[in-house]
Amino acid sequence: MSTLAQTERLTAADFTRPGVNPWLIAFTVMLATFMEVLDTSIANVALPHIAGSLSAGVDESTWVLTSYLVSNAIVLPLTGWFSRLFGRKSFYMSCVLIFIASSFLCGVATSLPLLVFFRVLQGAGGGGLQPVSQAILVESFPRSKQGMAMAVYGMGVVVAPIIGPTLGGWLTDNYSWRWIFFINIPVGVLSVILTSTLIHDPPHVARSENGDRVRIDYIGLGLLSVGLGFLQVVLDKGQRDDWFGSNFILWCTVACAVGLIGAVIWELRQKNPVVELQLFRNRNYATATFLMFLLGVVLYGSTVLLPVMLQTLSGYTAELSGLVLSPGAMATLISLPLVGWLMARYQPRWLVIFGLTVLSVGMFQLAYINLTTDFWTYVYLWMISRGGLAFLFVPINVTAFSFVPKEKMNNATGLINLARNIGGSVGISLVTTIQARLTQKHQSDLVANLTPLNPRYLAALHGLAAELETRGSSAATAAHQAGALLYGELQRQAAMLAFIDVFWLLGVVCLVMIPLMALVKTPPKHDHEDVPMH
Repeated sequence: MSTLAQTERLTAADFTRPGVNPWLIAFTVMLATFMEVLDTSIANVALPHIAGSLSAGVDESTWVLTSYLVSNAIVLPLTGWFSRLFGRKSFYMSCVLIFIASSFLCGVATSLPLLVFFRVLQGAGGGGLQPVSQAILVESFPRSKQGMAMAVYGMGVVVAPIIGPTLGGWLTDNYSWRWIFFINIPVGVLSVILTSTLIHDPPHVARSENGDRVRIDYIGLGLLSVGLGFLQVVLDKGQRDDWFGSNFILWCTVACAVGLIGAVIWELRQKNPVVELQLFRNRNYATATFLMFLLGVVLYGSTVLLPVMLQTLSGYTAELSGLVLSPGAMATLISLPLVGWLMARYQPRWLVIFGLTVLSVGMFQLAYINLTTDFWTYVYLWMISRGGLAFLFVPINVTAFSFVPKEKMNNATGLINLARNIGGSVGISLVTTIQARLTQKHQSDLVANLTPLNPRYLAALHGLAAELETRGSSAATAAHQAGALLYGELQRQAAMLAFIDVFWLLGVVCLVMIPLMALVKTPPKHDHEDVPMH
């Protein structure tokens, strides 16, 4: 057998038991990934129910989301280091077990502080699942099939946040908010059973047995935890607390800057850093990570924006607005296998350019909606944008890892997943802030037309007052009600114009991403090039 053939055989069998189909590996790791990503969005629609059940304010209940994101963000970039410390399989299974146990504890929590504490544990357990799952997938398939493998992984990462609000709303309305946590338990148990049976560590990530110890970088770990933790707090609470008009947000920003800048300076000087920042010297990896950050901005930003608009302006229920999003998830699911097939035939850059074009078209089309747009139009436009996502997630990931050595894979997957999650947090914060500020601007512009000098306004006011008088209101009451109704309509129109502006801006972000593909080198196409590069 030739050396190249032996190398190829090793890449597929390095950490799977003999005779195990790699697609079973893909299904196994996708289970845990789907479960973890689902939990980033499933609790959103249940916050009012959680607040009422635990005697807390809705504003206080948002810590249920923030606490999870903070601990999740801290663990994500540390997965490579933890895998070296404990062994990848042991670390992965520990993460799943922590996630299962904390999900049960969240479901039985009797107070908000307890729930927030258990969500911190859940986020810590979930933080290691995505990057380790992705590293296992990349290494279990030869390069020619990695596109299809990433398509399977994408089903968990891309579809889960889309169906999360719908599933969360249905469980909360028909059962209890506690079931949004209990639902993780059977999925997690199945994942543990399959992982223990099918997966083991390849030599380059197995825990050292010769007495060598991974040095614990307490300073780097502390700086990174402070920086990422306070960053998530700033992004989540900034708009609600008026950003830098709040001393709390100001000091959190200072702490974030000190932590992150200090972590970068410290880690670059360490021989065995907690986070492998040297990976960004790889042009493909650096470009793909930045693209994944921007994709997180658009994906999470738009997914939050549309349901809020439907519920606040069009009178949709949480479940109905979720039904608007669900066909988009189906469009992504249908597209993912096609993209996996195309990856073996075309350069990733062309698929990314196509996906960005489709996504931008979807965002620009959403910028033409109005208050009379019907349900099926929303479904159609949303399906266009979500169909483009499949052409982005898979090629970007394949591009990122095309020149990353095998022994660096755990670090690489942790950082790129962190980039997507931070992009999501930035996207949510960005769209809510811009929408709120633009609503005020449009309202200020429109209110100038509500004057007695405007004949169209007077005609509408008098016509509406007359209609109200025919329904039993006195002349004075009818005039007051007519003015209030017209002002309420002005507020709706101002909010709709702001939503339209934000969708347009997201479309521009998609177009701005296209020139970045010129920086990407073409990945090797053949299986024999799957040799780890040192």
